[in-house]
Amino acid sequence: MAFVDEMTMHMKAGNGGNGVMRLKHEKGKEFAGPSGGDGGKGGDVYIRAIRDVHILSKYRHQKEFSAERAGDGGNDSLHGRNGNDFILDLPIGSIVTNLDTGVEYQLLKDGAETLVLKGGRGGFGNEHFKSATNRTPKEHVPGQKGQEADFKLELQIVADIGLVGLPNAGKSSLLNALTRASAKTADYAFTTLEPNLGECFGFIIADIPGLIEGASEGRGLGHKFLRHVKRTKMLAHLVSLENEDPLAVYETVRKELSAFDKDLASKHEIIILTKTDMVTPEHVKEVATAFKKTYPHSEVFAITILDDKGMKVFQDELLKLLKSMA
Repeated sequence: MAFVDEMTMHMKAGNGGNGVMRLKHEKGKEFAGPSGGDGGKGGDVYIRAIRDVHILSKYRHQKEFSAERAGDGGNDSLHGRNGNDFILDLPIGSIVTNLDTGVEYQLLKDGAETLVLKGGRGGFGNEHFKSATNRTPKEHVPGQKGQEADFKLELQIVADIGLVGLPNAGKSSLLNALTRASAKTADYAFTTLEPNLGECFGFIIADIPGLIEGASEGRGLGHKFLRHVKRTKMLAHLVSLENEDPLAVYETVRKELSAFDKDLASKHEIIILTKTDMVTPEHVKEVATAFKKTYPHSEVFAITILDDKGMKVFQDELLKLLKSMA
């Protein structure tokens, strides 16, 4: 199923129940007293953040959501039943904009609920209007309509670390090795067509689809996925040692990140040289030294997922970094 990270929808809160006109006749009395109850309140609409980046796919063919209408008032002064609220579950990182008012809501914390539309107030029954001068009122009021609006949703994944790099840099393979994810891997570009998430000792790692030169202008997979790195706390920049000029490859992706959003260039970053098994140890050392000299403020790691012992050492170092930033 295709990954969905933006959509539009229409949502409506429940209408309030109607107040009713009722008269009760009490035995032995000459007048009929008012007994019409008030209508209930319509259900509200909430949005709630959950840890499921793929849940939007569930709503692909559903564009309208609504809370329940309230019940009308009843005989003997009975109050109408309140309508049930509607809660729309959305991925953490969702930005929801009310297109009618321009109000924006951001879901950044797991389980957080935000009220976006209020249900209509219930109408008054005729008993509400009883007074010393009007002992048998017949006036009653219908319930108010619930709020409704069109909304636009855009997802910006919230992760502790985002894996970035050119296509086939080894991001999906690293994600699978560090977590229990099962991201697709293959020896061709653009294997990853949607962001994948995995958890490593409580930290969320996001595999961002491969970037190419001109991505910030829409080339390749374009800037559609660049926004997913905006909220990551740290970037892990993967560079395959299969490339003839690893430094140039690194600088290409850095340029695209900066062109899309300069704040991305200022995020804490580590550099991971991948596929060390494809070159000689001397070449690995030479490239790592060049990176450390050119980018002295970035931690540089060299790994191959085929080396279990080396991967365990790398994982431990990565966890230390993540904990220091938590």
